[in-house]
Amino acid sequence: MVYRANSLEQCVENPVSIAGHRTGSNQPLLFIAGPCVIESEDLLKRIADHLAETEQKQACRFVFKASFDKANRTSVHSFRGPGLEEGLRMLEQVSQASGLPVTTDIHAACQAEPCSEICSILQIPAFLARQTDLLVAAAKAAVRRNICVNIKKPQFVAPEDTVHAVRKCEAQGLNKILLTERGTTFGYGRLVNDFRCIPIMHSFGVPVVFDATHSVQLPGGETTGGQSELVFPLARAAVAAGADAVFFETHPNPQKAMSDGPNLVRLDQTATLVRQLTAIRDVTLNLSSSN
Repeated sequence: MVYRANSLEQCVENPVSIAGHRTGSNQPLLFIAGPCVIESEDLLKRIADHLAETEQKQACRFVFKASFDKANRTSVHSFRGPGLEEGLRMLEQVSQASGLPVTTDIHAACQAEPCSEICSILQIPAFLARQTDLLVAAAKAAVRRNICVNIKKPQFVAPEDTVHAVRKCEAQGLNKILLTERGTTFGYGRLVNDFRCIPIMHSFGVPVVFDATHSVQLPGGETTGGQSELVFPLARAAVAAGADAVFFETHPNPQKAMSDGPNLVRLDQTATLVRQLTAIRDVTLNLSSSN
């Protein structure tokens, strides 16, 4: 199925093809998962192997995610990651060893091209989704490599206004675009999920992702807090509302994670989460086909 953007000749894909997978309209769920930040090569391998095993056992689809640089940490003293060159080397190795496609955040236009050589999705962080130069660079690199750009909805932007980010990418000739809902700022130190975001962003013709772990963040203070116990119910609600993919970060020991520990899904819980969400997606697809 192909949708035509309201005022553009460019068409966007839905479903979108990502490393041989198809995600979007009438497709099974895609899962984008991994640690928040690259802590070590051993940790990447452990998490990727577990996700690859889950993929085989449950016949689901994963894209492995990890950040080479957490550029928006609250404290200047917080761990940020190994950096671009070393981070991409480790992501390439983990992709080759596990067979999983990979994605990572980019924070500057100059990072788009090198990341596109390794990644199947270039991810635009929520705080940067209004930065035209970053979106244009990501879109151009994605077109050259025939890959996808995932734009996270900023916490301060209404869902209908994310169409402008989509159009900036379409204007570069990109037709493989995802939009991600990750919560909206409500007062100080709280995010809320308005599940109307999912059908509204669907109306632009793109598949929609739900970011389950960043949605439970509690911003503020010296370090960001979170409510990981709410990941499961929010993810279930998002899939019931029509999300085509679910993003979540995971770690074998969240209490010792070097970034976003309070939000993370424990690695040994990922198979249960995948099983629950897959069952809900099956119901929503059956309901859609019967209408």
